Amino acid sequence: MTERAVLGIDVGGTGIKAALTDADGTVLGRWREATPSGDTSGVLTRDIVLGLVGAASRVAAPAAVGVVVPGVVDEEHGVCIHAVNLGWRDLAFPELLRPALEVPLAFGQDVRAGALAEAVSGAAADVTGTIAFVPVGTGLASALVIDGIPFAGGGWAGEIGQRVIQDGPHRGLRVEELASAGGIARRAGARDAKTVADAVARGDAAAIVIWNDAVDALAEALAGITVVAAPTAIVIGGGLALAGAALFEPLEHGLRERLDVVRVPQLLPARHGDEAATVGAGILARRLVAAR
Repeated sequence: MTERAVLGIDVGGTGIKAALTDADGTVLGRWREATPSGDTSGVLTRDIVLGLVGAASRVAAPAAVGVVVPGVVDEEHGVCIHAVNLGWRDLAFPELLRPALEVPLAFGQDVRAGALAEAVSGAAADVTGTIAFVPVGTGLASALVIDGIPFAGGGWAGEIGQRVIQDGPHRGLRVEELASAGGIARRAGARDAKTVADAVARGDAAAIVIWNDAVDALAEALAGITVVAAPTAIVIGGGLALAGAALFEPLEHGLRERLDVVRVPQLLPARHGDEAATVGAGILARRLVAAR
């Protein structure tokens, strides 16, 4: 059934990943290229994306292509409003691609695409109701999937890591400076968050303080999502999710403390890992085919 193949492409800050899948979700091929640096016009990135489309087409011609990018993305108008790690501002990236494509193009944002992947075929595939996805990696963001549709809010939804803490010893810091894997590593002067988690397991007092700060900040952010959107489940992704019980147990406890009479969502580890956005891009492409 390769005549119904679709191609999902995730444009990241350092790498561009693509996956070609057939109608039943079987992966027919994967490709990865480095993201060009300093490409503020998007032209070099366009050329790489088109090269990936060409490579995939030699395996099976895709019926549609889905491309997702990071940052603040207005899917409705096809504009990347701001992507810090790509140096893009108000860039209509789909318009760079469409003239060279012979198939429909779906365009989206990477975290919302990852949320869609986890809701459709990942950790929350069997969960009904609203799903929240929170990847905790270099930064911290979130996305909601409501009735099977990612909520975009004009491109601005989900930036939970950018809220500035207003009181306490961390006043003035953004939430992601405490609660992201990158923030944990920086505060500890460690190579990565896993190193900090290992130190916590050994009983290192300084590491425990930093870890507890992160869990508290993350629990506060998840409580905020819960009281507004009432998700049935929150899927935690990114590198920090790999900490397992060291993260999930205190995080659930902190969430229950903050919610009291409010329904506490399930906390689930993500299933798709760093392929979530690529999978989600493919789902966007397949939905575009189905709608035609």
